[in-house]
Amino acid sequence: MSQFYEMGSANKDQTPNHDLVMKGRRLLDITGVKQVESFDNEEFLLETVMGFLSVRGQNLQMKNLDVEKGIVSIKGKIFDIVYLDENQSEKAKGFFSKLFR
Repeated sequence: MSQFYEMGSANKDQTPNHDLVMKGRRLLDITGVKQVESFDNEEFLLETVMGFLSVRGQNLQMKNLDVEKGIVSIKGKIFDIVYLDENQSEKAKGFFSKLFR
């Protein structure tokens, strides 16, 4: 299942915060999310104010999505959290766009 969510910006004059809070490796709260590029039960690809972020794991689900505030909560068993450079993010977006056509 793939979805695309464009996040709003509550205050354009202020640089948004970007935080990751993990609770027991089962719940991850992320702020400063600009958009959700793609997701499934094994990987989320998010564009944040600090770059692209890949979250990989098992049985991942979107627990909460606040488009206005740019907040995403992911639950499931989290294996890996990685920021992608520009080349990696383009490859990941290309891979996901082919996979979910």
